[in-house]
Formats: sequence, C-alpha cells, structure tokens
Amino acid sequence: MTQPSPNPHPILPDNPDLVPIHTRNYEVRAFKVNDGELLLWGAVRDDKPAGMYVHGDLEPLTIHHMVVQLRVSYPMMEILEATAELKEFPHKECPGIAIKYRELVGLSIARGFTHKVRELFGGPRGCTHTTALLQAMGPVAIQCGWSMRVIKMTERDSHSAPEPEFSPQAREAAFTSNLNTCHIWDENGEQVRTIRSGGDIGAPLSVTRRLEKLGRDAGEWGRIRG
Repeated sequence: MTQPSPNPHPILPDNPDLVPIHTRNYEVRAFKVNDGELLLWGAVRDDKPAGMYVHGDLEPLTIHHMVVQLRVSYPMMEILEATAELKEFPHKECPGIAIKYRELVGLSIARGFTHKVRELFGGPRGCTHTTALLQAMGPVAIQCGWSMRVIKMTERDSHSAPEPEFSPQAREAAFTSNLNTCHIWDENGEQVRTIRSGGDIGAPLSVTRRLEKLGRDAGEWGRIRG
C-alpha cells in the first residue's frame, strides 16, 4: 500500500521559544472512484525530534505510522472494503491487529460510526493509533457528500434543461448526515430551518473569500449550484 504524499505546508508553525518533543500528523484524502463510490485514504504518524531518542541522530524518528484505506458507497456511505497497514510501530507484535480492521466492512459512516469504531476497536480490541485515525476519517467521508454533489452539478451539460427544484424529501436527504454534528447543524437551529423552508444558506465563506481574491463574482457559486 503506497502512503499518501506528505503535505509540504505544515499547518502549525515552529515555536522557537520552546523545546519540541513530539509531532503527530494526520492526513486524510478522498477520491471519487465513480458516481457511486469513494476511496478514503488516511495516515497518522508520530515523530520524535532528531537526537531525542537516539543521541547524535540528525533525523526525526518515526514512532508510529499507520495507513488505512476505505472504499465507501455513495450516497449510502457504507464501507465496502477496508484495509489497515502498520508501517512503523514500537513492538513486533503490533502488525497482527491489522486484519481485525476488516470488520469495518458493512458499517455505515453516516450513522453512529464513531461509537461503533470505539465498540469494535477501543482499548485492547485494536490499535490506539489506527482507531484514532478512523475517527478522523469519518467526518471526511461526510464532507465528501457535498463535493460529490458539486462535481455532479459542475459536470451537467450546460445545454440541458435545468434540473427540477429539490423536493422537500430530496432537500432533507442532502444534509441529513450533517444533522446535530455541531451547533450550526442543530436540527432545531436557524440554518436547518432555512434549508427546510427552501432558503439558501449561501456559499461557504472560504469560497466567497477566494472568489473575491480572484476578482470574480461572488454569485458564481450560485450559478454552479443552480
């Protein structure tokens, strides 16, 4: 299994006033396989600074490095295939747990995923670091639902007839996996009421800011979606 490409731009800066003692990096990438399937690719890695554990060593020392691949159906968000690989580990017995993660097959990422992962792989039932990685991968799969819809709308033939307006049922299905995941998506909150009433919550702020930075019309997002 090939590991994901490292991000050349760290999201946290160094602190020159303090002594670094540990760095944990997560990376999760998602790919469209086809209209009905996603591939999630995740990695977690723990590094110790150069020379901390091995005196005189000039390179950081990797203590843990775990990689997980999940093939997921869309829009059902059910895991079709799961593999885990322990690439770097502190004890020779560690890799023996990897096969247990095949038990992910058949689970729904959209409903109770975090609880089920803890139930199956928490504590002595799994690898702490692989399980933590899975809990980071679940929300990425949910965010992919938005990306898949944007891709679909962008790929529409511009000469075709406009798509019919969402029915209340289709509108509800489009965001149901986000319900109660945070205060913005409170099922009784303002944003959900706006969507259910047929209102527009607008573009994500990052999209609006980028369009403005590029000197483009902020309404472009609406035209893509419409």
